Amino acid sequence: MMQHLIILPVVLPLATGAMLLLNRQRNTRIRRNVGLLATALLVVIAIALVAKAASGEVDYYALGDWQPPFGIILVLDRLSALMVLLTSLLALACVIFASAGEDDQGSNFHGLFQLQLMGINGAFLTGDLFNLFVFFEVLLLASYALLVHGGGKPRIQASVHYVVLNLANSSLFLIAVGVLYGATGTLNMADMAMRIGAIEPERTGLVSAAALLLLVVFGVKAAILPLYFWLPRAYAAAPAPVAALFAIMTKVGVYAILRVYHLIFGEQAGPLAALEQPWVWWLSLATLAAAAIGVLAARDLRLMVSYLILVSVGTLLAGIGIRSPESVSALLYYLIHTTLVTGGLFLLAEMIGQERGKAGTRLVKGKPLRHANLLGLLFFLGAITVAGIPPLSGALGKVLLLSSTPEALRFWFWPILLSSGLCALIALSRAGSTLFWRSNEGETQDIVLSRRQLIGVSMLLGASPVIVALSGPIHAYTTATAEQLAQPRILIEAILIDSGEKP
Repeated sequence: MMQHLIILPVVLPLATGAMLLLNRQRNTRIRRNVGLLATALLVVIAIALVAKAASGEVDYYALGDWQPPFGIILVLDRLSALMVLLTSLLALACVIFASAGEDDQGSNFHGLFQLQLMGINGAFLTGDLFNLFVFFEVLLLASYALLVHGGGKPRIQASVHYVVLNLANSSLFLIAVGVLYGATGTLNMADMAMRIGAIEPERTGLVSAAALLLLVVFGVKAAILPLYFWLPRAYAAAPAPVAALFAIMTKVGVYAILRVYHLIFGEQAGPLAALEQPWVWWLSLATLAAAAIGVLAARDLRLMVSYLILVSVGTLLAGIGIRSPESVSALLYYLIHTTLVTGGLFLLAEMIGQERGKAGTRLVKGKPLRHANLLGLLFFLGAITVAGIPPLSGALGKVLLLSSTPEALRFWFWPILLSSGLCALIALSRAGSTLFWRSNEGETQDIVLSRRQLIGVSMLLGASPVIVALSGPIHAYTTATAEQLAQPRILIEAILIDSGEKP
């Protein structure tokens, strides 16, 4: 069984999703329990994968026993294991929250949710560039349907923009993969990494163009400026548990940039090594600055959280732009924090909106909150965490990033990062005062606080102090992950030598 562990994060949600979609007429309680059980089991599998990867050994699973570089493989290293665990933890909180009633607005929610998990996990585990495209398409197809779950004009409008942009992006992805395959004769990322280093000089320009085209593709996934304008409205319109899961979607783009440009265009790529670095660095700073302005300008809590995701994207990509093991370790620590906390804020926004009547999550006067004390405490925890106030995980993640910045780059990065935190603090303070102090029109709604919703929110927002308490082992793991990523030959040799190939 242990030799099949790597494929379980793909097979389990695939089988569960197919079963739920084929039996969608069964009562909601059965679908809900199956979804909860499958997602909880995924967390257990992910923990086992992290324990397996923590030794530092790179392992792979050859589908159909077709060995690389010809067969399709799934690769397990510290980075892919970390991302699968982060996805499963976020997904479990989202499923628990949705099981309070959000999932009952359509019969296909749990089936599509599992297929979304299959696509995300597959993207993190695949060792094949074409199958990275395939898993991107799987997660996007599921996200199209989840985005319009429950219906409504805003969701339909947002989904049209989302679908059109991602269809165009998928075409660019396919073109870039085709060019790289034509130039190198392989789609296996480890094999391609070796062949890129020995590419003929006359093909260098072609490969460089394909590599930069991939950067555009991954930039759309990560929502980097000027490719992020689709994200705020789409995320703000999505159902709360879907929007919370979407917090990991931008990290798929960040992951793809880390994986492809450290492996294929890493130290062995010669003149093509690190060709993405100047582009990522400057665009990340622009993304960070523009997103901070968006946070200040937002007049809806959901929209504000969407811009906070963009702030985190700019911060993470700046760590990639610095391109050192220290900065990668810091951004991975920050990635864990921001994914869970922003997901929790999306769920909390839904709970606040339910108690404010027609005002919803708009930052205007509305009905007073029935459970103002509890929701206010959760909002305060989420606000100070995401703004980077000590001693919570947001502050620690930013300190790690700031300390990893070379002196020559501090002039640009430090003021922008610190200013973005100040903008977030101002915007969230204004939102909190409006939601909890100025909401005094009319009577409170007779709403019973959902225990499942509260559990989902508490799991994600409560992760911040847990991340701080476990900062030692977490930082040790992210440091080891960054060091492993900085040495692509470890992964190349583990895959090609073990399969009988000579790198």
